[in-house]
Amino acid sequence: MVRRILRSPALLYDWHAGWLLGRRFLRLTHVGRRSGRRYRTVLEVIGSDRAAGELVVIAGVGPAADWYRNIQAQPAVEVAIGRQRFRPVHRILGEPEAVAVLADYERRNRWVTPVVRRVLSWLVGWAYDGTDAARRRLVHELPMVAFRPEGR
Repeated sequence: MVRRILRSPALLYDWHAGWLLGRRFLRLTHVGRRSGRRYRTVLEVIGSDRAAGELVVIAGVGPAADWYRNIQAQPAVEVAIGRQRFRPVHRILGEPEAVAVLADYERRNRWVTPVVRRVLSWLVGWAYDGTDAARRRLVHELPMVAFRPEGR
């Protein structure tokens, strides 16, 4: 049951209905660093800068995440969000910016903060409490990546 729920955003994109998710999730198409195969990964958008056209995601399992390692070896092929698709360029956020994005995400999602903190604690293996010190520690363990359209 949980697996179906977690796969539902990917299925919506497969059915050309990703627009139903609004700008909450994006689908990243990337190339395997060893296999050369194309993969698609749905990621939650935790921050955005409309002026720069950037969308920020977090590597929830850390720098060992396959999609994260793949984009470091070779640029991503496509980002799809809602009805928009573009060839992306990416950058890894530095600590101050990543901490600010995480704080803003928590502020905008106050009603689920206890769940977010529990999930983040589970992902990193220590009690994440939302303090500035904990945020700084967390962003070193779970990198954040900003995607924007190529040429922008």
